[in-house]
Amino acid sequence: PPDRLIMASRSYYRRLGGAGRASLVASTDDTRSNWTREIQHGSPPLALLTRAAEETLEPGMRIVRLTFDILGPIPVAEVVVEARIVRPGRRICLVEAEMSAAGDSRPVARLAAWALASSDTAEVAVDRHPPLVEGDAAELSWQWQNPDGYLTTVDWRPQRAESGGAAVYWLRSLVGLVDDEPTTALQRLAMVVDAANGIGAVLDPQRFIYMNTDTTVHLHRYPGGADFGIRARASIGPDGIGVTTAEIFDTDGFVGTSAQALLVQ
Repeated sequence: PPDRLIMASRSYYRRLGGAGRASLVASTDDTRSNWTREIQHGSPPLALLTRAAEETLEPGMRIVRLTFDILGPIPVAEVVVEARIVRPGRRICLVEAEMSAAGDSRPVARLAAWALASSDTAEVAVDRHPPLVEGDAAELSWQWQNPDGYLTTVDWRPQRAESGGAAVYWLRSLVGLVDDEPTTALQRLAMVVDAANGIGAVLDPQRFIYMNTDTTVHLHRYPGGADFGIRARASIGPDGIGVTTAEIFDTDGFVGTSAQALLVQ
């Protein structure tokens, strides 16, 4: 409901302009990471590049996979976003979008989005997970010291019971993506899905860093609404590497999965 967008005057980015296929935006304080204030949390850049990819597609094509790679520290600064189709097709299409700091041509983040032609397969539609029903939210206790930036822009609703050892949260972004411009449901999902790493964390952030280098999302159904359930859990290897995997839900049911590689130190 609109009354839950309590910070609608705020957004992750402010549009500054652009030329040709490139657009220039200013990153706001709401993009700041919980690891350090100088870099952005992964979700806002993922959502911005997802928007660029969606705007590049022809009607009738639907994104089914997003792979977001963090190529370097993403600064809280003016950034340039550009998208292009690298594999055109009427049934199968691949879009790439890149983000770079203004004045620097080296990309700091890259998105690859596979899109497929949609058609009516309602007769054979099936989910491998039942819908995730939201219950009363448990008390939210931060392990981070003095959380600010991105962490303050999300409505975090942790669920009281774990599901098969995984943590479950319902999430909604409380701010806009770019100014007050409309956002699609996929962009709203991208605004929170990178948080799966924190939701499924099994390490104490006061003792360990577990930063993800990427986020890959597969969607068998286009998401709806602005509230998303994420059921996530991390596995940590013996050599400083981990992986967080998650199932993703909207209020109608299961929509897809995500996976993230972790640097553990």
